[in-house]
Amino acid sequence: MSKFTHIDNTGKPSMVDVSDKKETFRIAEATGAVYMRPKTLELIEKSKIEKGEVLNISQIAGIMGAKKTPELIPLCHPLNLSSIKVKLTCNSKTNSIDVKATCKVFGKTGVEMEALTAVSVACLTIYDMCKAVDKEMKISDIQLKYKSGGKSGVFKKKVK
Repeated sequence: MSKFTHIDNTGKPSMVDVSDKKETFRIAEATGAVYMRPKTLELIEKSKIEKGEVLNISQIAGIMGAKKTPELIPLCHPLNLSSIKVKLTCNSKTNSIDVKATCKVFGKTGVEMEALTAVSVACLTIYDMCKAVDKEMKISDIQLKYKSGGKSGVFKKKVK
């Protein structure tokens, strides 16, 4: 039977002790999307959403989300992130905004949760800013695409 890493010997929640782990350079990339009506995407592209410039504000929100990850996810280690990049791309073929976040750190634990949180918060911000014109938007496909560093090495999501 495998042992859960966030449960101590008494069965209580516990942050993983990384004191003895070696620091390595770590990268994580996550993606997601917000699907919407074509008219909504057009309004975003033309900066006609009343709440403001959706793409830039959502990009900043994603960056802030990555920085706040240990405050949002219980037992997540606070990290000294060295880079957070959030890219939003309008996709007229799928009527979506595709979101990609890449986080980097030189540390004892990975940055997957920070990248996933960045994507999630950026997507939620898009939704919040556009909900007045399109309540049927759908946030979807949030997933880890790549990670490197640490003893588990490289993970790359297989394309189906």
